Amino acid sequence: MLRYAITSRALYPGDELEQQAALLRQARRWVTNRIDLIQLREKDLPAAAIAALAREILHDIAEASSPTKLLVNSRPDIAIAIATAAHGVHLTAAPDELTPAQVRHVYASANRPAPIITVSCHTPEDVDRARLNQADVIVFAPVFEKVAGDKTITPGQGLSRLRAACLAASPIPVYALGGVTLENAAACLDAGAAGIAGIRLFYQS
Repeated sequence: MLRYAITSRALYPGDELEQQAALLRQARRWVTNRIDLIQLREKDLPAAAIAALAREILHDIAEASSPTKLLVNSRPDIAIAIATAAHGVHLTAAPDELTPAQVRHVYASANRPAPIITVSCHTPEDVDRARLNQADVIVFAPVFEKVAGDKTITPGQGLSRLRAACLAASPIPVYALGGVTLENAAACLDAGAAGIAGIRLFYQS
């Protein structure tokens, strides 16, 4: 089962520096556990701070000789600015978003290896657009509802729509995101997902 971990320093207590330090410790554990993909998703940080975090995670990957790949959310300019470029970029499927072809061109222009490009999709139209744009991976969400107490915060799309997304995306692999747990992960794979993705899913305090 392929695993895709997404960072969120907001999960950790403390001030900004403490949260970033905790994020790096968590990423180090993911690297040691040979998580397949890590998405650095700290979109509110300045570019220099994102680059610094990426640089540390890439160093840990190299030190551990880990197969883990690092993706930077939406910022190919940051991904290639680091001495050892990030392995790829995560995009949304929005029509005004950069396309996988544009990101590949950015990497090629900088003489970087071809990037891994993942695209988040929420509708059949998103999946079709990501497939036509030749994404490497599609992240389909939300599969399951998000509940806080007795209140549904985000309704899930369900396994039937995940199955439809996997069929429509083929041969591009699909990761299930949104309310995924270790208990329902097998159902996602049975629906055709190649792996599971999450922010809290792989979180360790």
